[in-house]
Amino acid sequence: MMRAWKDQLNFASGLTSRRMWNAAQIFSSYHWSQYTGSAVIQGMPVSISFEPTTSCNLRCPECPSGLRSFTRPTGMLQQPLFQQVIDQLAPTLSYLTFYFQGEPYLHPQFLDMVQYAAERKIYTATSTNAHYLKDENARLTVASGLDRLIISIDGTTQDTYQSYRVGGSLDKVIEGTRNILAWKKKLKSLTPHVIFQFLVVKPNEHQIPEVYALAKELGVDQVVLKTAQIYDYEQGSDLIPLQEKYSRYRKLNDGTYTIKNRLDNHCWKMWHSCVITWDGKVVPCCFDKDAHHVLGDLTKDSFESIWKGKDYQNFRAALLRSRSEIEICRNCTEGTKVWV
Repeated sequence: MMRAWKDQLNFASGLTSRRMWNAAQIFSSYHWSQYTGSAVIQGMPVSISFEPTTSCNLRCPECPSGLRSFTRPTGMLQQPLFQQVIDQLAPTLSYLTFYFQGEPYLHPQFLDMVQYAAERKIYTATSTNAHYLKDENARLTVASGLDRLIISIDGTTQDTYQSYRVGGSLDKVIEGTRNILAWKKKLKSLTPHVIFQFLVVKPNEHQIPEVYALAKELGVDQVVLKTAQIYDYEQGSDLIPLQEKYSRYRKLNDGTYTIKNRLDNHCWKMWHSCVITWDGKVVPCCFDKDAHHVLGDLTKDSFESIWKGKDYQNFRAALLRSRSEIEICRNCTEGTKVWV
């Protein structure tokens, strides 16, 4: 377990000179912007997230997909749009996440899109609730070239698991994990790097040692503990862990809660990455779950014209002036720990 170094070597194997030069341009642009207070962008994103679908089979609290609470349209990413964007970005793009909202495996062409990106030597990752990893889907996943598979497992007993993953089955998660690991062996594949992601909330924090034990028993590559975003955290929540190190929030003397990070007026994400919704809208990051800050539309414009365009630059400039004035930034983890 914890074979993260192999995953890192795999990622590094896809770094061409052009991709490394692009990353250097982005890195220098970010720090120059931070130093001068003026938004400057050279280069293209190092990483993007593509949303295969907003649909989900579960009803997790604190999740717009689970709560069915989107005000934006729901639907499925069209493969031609995906390929068009990847063709534009492939020379400079290093990392592609197939996830924003929803369950990726509900998209019928999801693994075809993974393969399309993998063939262009882009590191590919996704996050799943693992309810659709039956034997054939597991085989296709390994064969697709997917580099990283994050499996959400937020409990080691059914009662604890379903307290957050409402409508879910822990047995299906374990079965799907076994199927993936079995096909890795059968196909003699080093990928995907399989991660158990444990979202630490009050009902499951006592099972942290058990998830490590389960991962070791199954042969999972790595376990990561993730802190939970709570939308209405000020008055507390039944989901905030008792152990503060596993929480994004700190309890104050008057009994209310505040976010731990300082909301400094900078954000690395605004320079090195972005999120693309299923219908081609470009939004700043994964905290804009309902796409309130649309910076461009890929069905109408090229990615580069959006990335370096007026709306994106205005958003970066606003963040440099006062991050606390941007609604999605006020409950953001930039500057604090997401992974424990």
